[in-house]
Amino acid sequence: MAIDRGHAIELLERLHAAQNEYYAGGAGTDLRRILAPEIEWTIPGDNAIAGTYRGIDEVIAYFARRRDLAGRTFRMQRRDILVGETNRVAALTDGTATINGTHHQWSTVGLYDIDNHDRIAACWLLALDQHAFDTIWSR
Repeated sequence: MAIDRGHAIELLERLHAAQNEYYAGGAGTDLRRILAPEIEWTIPGDNAIAGTYRGIDEVIAYFARRRDLAGRTFRMQRRDILVGETNRVAALTDGTATINGTHHQWSTVGLYDIDNHDRIAACWLLALDQHAFDTIWSR
């Protein structure tokens, strides 16, 4: 199943809006609608949020941990989307957060698998500067 660019942009805008709403203190209802029940979310690195989270409850718990570490200041801004001949989408995204009184910025590429129900089935988050990302989200 190939996903066209316009549809990928719409889907990722919904995901990022739901994440930003949750990170600001929302209930996460929209997140649960857009994430597949069997989702797998992977954050590489050596930091407080690194790991592979399996299932919607683990992924939401990861989002809650990130929200709490950033004191509800974490925000994402999509910069570009790449699509191909499969159900995989790549999104270049900038993040900002104030952690322990310091404002931080970083960029990542999120690789997303989309299921047949138009939900996010998997994500691999790849920091463009892994050392800086690990420092920002340090243990």
